[in-house]
Amino acid sequence: QVQLVESGGGLVQAGGSLRLSCAATGRTIRSVAMGWFRQSPGKEREFVASISWSGSITNYADSAKGRFTVSRDNAKNTVYLQMNSLKPEDTALYYCAASSGIYSSPRINEYTSWGQGTQVTVSS
Repeated sequence: QVQLVESGGGLVQAGGSLRLSCAATGRTIRSVAMGWFRQSPGKEREFVASISWSGSITNYADSAKGRFTVSRDNAKNTVYLQMNSLKPEDTALYYCAASSGIYSSPRINEYTSWGQGTQVTVSS
């Protein structure tokens, strides 16, 4: 069983940037796709970005396109989410998740391991 630990969240002003990291322990994540999701109070958890096992394929939610970049370093067993031009509506608890497969996917039910989340708060 893989354990995922997110870090890098915090409070930032609108227009600012944050880089989230997701470190995996327990087993390698180099053979599975990874995803980032977020959840705001009173809302369902939603897809943000995903990346294939090799890093060659990425997918983004419309809200993230052009502002967020997902990447991975398989040698470090770590996945990243670079978030630029942040908006107040990006405020949420951000989760990293490991898929059961190798393909980048926005489908939440394909992700079997989850971290505890890191809070991102964007002030206006």
